[in-house]
Amino acid sequence: MQTNREWVLKARPTGLEFENCLELREGPLPEPGEGQVRVRNVYVSLEPATRLRMQRETYGPAIPLGAVVTGFTVGVVDASRYPGLREGAVVSIPGGWRAFSVVNGTDARELPPGIPLPAWFSALGHIGISAWFGLMEVGQPKPGETVVVSAAAGAVGSQAGQLAKIHGCRVVGIAGSDEKCAWLTGELGFDAAVNYKQPDWEARLREACPRGVDVYFENVGGAVSEPVYALLNKHARVSLCGLISGYNDPGPTPGPKDFSLFLMKRVRLEGFIVSDYFPRANEAYERLVPWVREGRLKWRADVVEGMENLPTAFRKLFVGGNTGKLQVKVSEP
Repeated sequence: MQTNREWVLKARPTGLEFENCLELREGPLPEPGEGQVRVRNVYVSLEPATRLRMQRETYGPAIPLGAVVTGFTVGVVDASRYPGLREGAVVSIPGGWRAFSVVNGTDARELPPGIPLPAWFSALGHIGISAWFGLMEVGQPKPGETVVVSAAAGAVGSQAGQLAKIHGCRVVGIAGSDEKCAWLTGELGFDAAVNYKQPDWEARLREACPRGVDVYFENVGGAVSEPVYALLNKHARVSLCGLISGYNDPGPTPGPKDFSLFLMKRVRLEGFIVSDYFPRANEAYERLVPWVREGRLKWRADVVEGMENLPTAFRKLFVGGNTGKLQVKVSEP
């Protein structure tokens, strides 16, 4: 008889030792009700914002103690009581950190053919939606403008940068290692990339942006972003996708040191949450799916094997340990 395994939050985290606040529990296999499907999860997507919800209310309620950690998964429908999905369908769902999940059939999206499963969270899904709308609708880049992307070797950043290149921009990435920078300028075609861990990185950033910065796709915040803010042009746009540098801090995230430059340069800063754009997902997929199939949008999946390794894999997000989309493989396709 099959059993289910799931990671539950047993205490609020303090720091990065997530093993101390999580517990792997086993229980009976859940049965779907009318209009529901049961999915055997294959990949669990790991998100920086989950750390915030483990601690406190953010754009959504805090994860209750004793509850399963939230998250997106892709997997295979192994039992269906929803007419719109057959058993064997490959779907993306809000499945959480579980081996098996039961969700309403209307909350499951069947994946398009010809897309490898790891690519869904690397270039499509909530990652692709974030990159597309965060860049194109919030950032509004124009051909010839300079776009800077922080955490550029991460999942959203790497896609946003490629989209900016496709739309005729000069693209500069900020990442945390020379290897990551080489990937950005090599395989992904960024015009330049700087390693913020190098002592002269701010000078290199200025050299890479001789005409200033028109669009900043912000994923990090804190000290990494201050040199970018100083280079913003008049009427620049800042698309605020994430602030990962402060997700482990106990208090509020501090703002820019010189907030006046946003006024003097008439900068527009707009935060966005990907779930706001879920109803419009197909607008993004119409462009993104063909580009992924054609290889025009490249992706990299950083895959950790094994359900038991979810907490240690999660830590990689906050120490710069991943390149591309971090996900954990919890079963075979």
